[in-house]
Formats: sequence, structure tokens, C-alpha cells
Amino acid sequence: MRFCLMLEGQEGVTWPDWLAAARSAERLGFDAIFTSDHYLSVMRDDGRESGGRGSSDAWTMLSALAASTETIRLGTLVSPVTFRHPSVLAKAAVTVDRVSGGRVELGMGAGWWQEEHRTHGFEFPDTPTRFDMLEEQLEIVHGLLTQERFSFRGKHYQLDDVPFAPKGVQVPHPPIVIGGNGGPRLAALVSRWADEFNTVGPSPEQARERFGRVRDRLDADARPQDTLTTSVMTWCYVGETEAGAMRRIEEAGARAMRATRFEDELDELRAHCIVGSVDQAVARLNEYAAAGVQRIMLNHELFDDLEMLDVLAERVFPQVEG
Repeated sequence: MRFCLMLEGQEGVTWPDWLAAARSAERLGFDAIFTSDHYLSVMRDDGRESGGRGSSDAWTMLSALAASTETIRLGTLVSPVTFRHPSVLAKAAVTVDRVSGGRVELGMGAGWWQEEHRTHGFEFPDTPTRFDMLEEQLEIVHGLLTQERFSFRGKHYQLDDVPFAPKGVQVPHPPIVIGGNGGPRLAALVSRWADEFNTVGPSPEQARERFGRVRDRLDADARPQDTLTTSVMTWCYVGETEAGAMRRIEEAGARAMRATRFEDELDELRAHCIVGSVDQAVARLNEYAAAGVQRIMLNHELFDDLEMLDVLAERVFPQVEG
């Protein structure tokens, strides 16, 4: 299993916060650092949407991180189809790939946070339409990244003989990560276009089920299983002791972060997240590894708490099997 750091950039993460977290994760040997791609907070603050926390543009931030790091991989988890034309998205990904020397990963999804679309003036079509857009965007982005000239005629996008240059550093293209729950239509898109399938917040049992649906589709399409990476993004509250982990949960609650959104907070966190002492975290990560998780993106809500990264890298990761 490979270990990545995930930060929710729309929750007030400043440039100094990003730089400190990325360099710490790089020093500690994390495989990658990912950012969400939102323009508005998805959390609540005293019953109000806490959109005033502040959000940087995900791809602009990745470009800055690319120039400020050396080895850690960088990506979005995930960029919604509603924010950018696919030509713009492909150009952003290639730019970061070249700035970083070949370290970018392009996460793509259908989007879900309706409120940020309403407030910022983005159109938010119904779910089937957004999946239609995702299908077209995947074909366009792949074509632009791999072909010298590319044309496309679809319902939502039209491109006319684009001479897309320069290409990315990575060959044949920067990895494409598709996020979702592994339903039939998404599984088909993953099988055709994705280098990695990522799913958010499942228990190990749910992860196994979602991966199974996607891998069944790979078999149906005669795609080799070893060409797809399966990964999970979930939240992480770990301490040297269980009491230390509980303090992190309490702090996340005090900041009105995601921990406070669970009805039965601790039980839900334990079911779907990495919670507890070093030994408890190792046991839980081993359960995810046994379920087929090849990479895990650990969402760190307390983004300025770099001590937890040290605990994970020095005490937890070396003991995880697989």
C-alpha cells in the first residue's frame, strides 16, 4: 500500500499551510499530496455554510507546489467537469506536469456540491448530464494528452484540429484518476479511461464491493487487471495513543470540520475512517489493504498539525502489510 496526504483546500488552507504540509509529507516519504477542487467550503460553522474560510484554485496551487517540491506527486481529488472546459483542464495538468518534472495526477469526476455552483455562477446540470459531460471530457483530455492533433464533436464540447503542445513529461500521459462509487456507468468509464479508481469514505467491506464492480467491468472489457490501481480517500485522526486521536477529533469539531457532520460521531468515524492509536491505525490500514486498497489518501483536516504526519510515517506506515 502507498500512502498519500489529502487536504481540503477550500477550508482555509493558506499558501504557508500548503507549503509546510507538502514539504513535510515529502520529507517523510508520502507518495503524493492531493487537494480537493472546490471554490466554497463544504463544512458548517454554527449552522451556517462556512464559505468564508477561503479557497485557492486547485490547479494554480498545484503549480506553486510543483515549483516548491522535488519528489512528491501532486494531484486533484477530483476536478469536477463543471468548473473547466476540458481543453483548459488538460492544459493545466500538462503545465503542472512539466513544472514538476513529471509528478502530476489528474483526478476527474462529475461534481456534487451544488451550492458552490449556485454562488459562483457555474451551471449545475442533473446527474445524468454531468456524467455525459464526464464521458466527453475523459475522451477529450485523453486525446489532447496523447495525440499531436485532436478533433472532437460531442453534445457538450467541440474541438477542431487542436495542435496540443507541449505534451506532459509522463508517457503516455499523466495518470488519470476517476472518483466515484463504482456504479455501472462509472465502472465503464474507469475501464476505458482511468489509470486509477478512487472511492471516498468506504469501510473496508464497502471498498471491496466497489472495487469488485469496477474489476468485473475490466474483465468484461478484456482489460488486464494489473493496469488499474484501486484507492480510497478517507479521513484520518491518529495519535501515539487513543487519547491523542480523540484530542484531534475534538479539535476538528471545534473548527467545524467534517468530524462534526456524523450523527453518531465516533462510531461513524471508526466505521469509515482511520481513527485511534498507532496500533489501531495499523490494524485498520491492514483491513483496507486486504480489501484491495493499493493507495490510500489520508484526509488531514487539521492541516497545520504536522505532528500527525510524523506519527503516521514513523510509527504506522512501516507496520502496514501489503
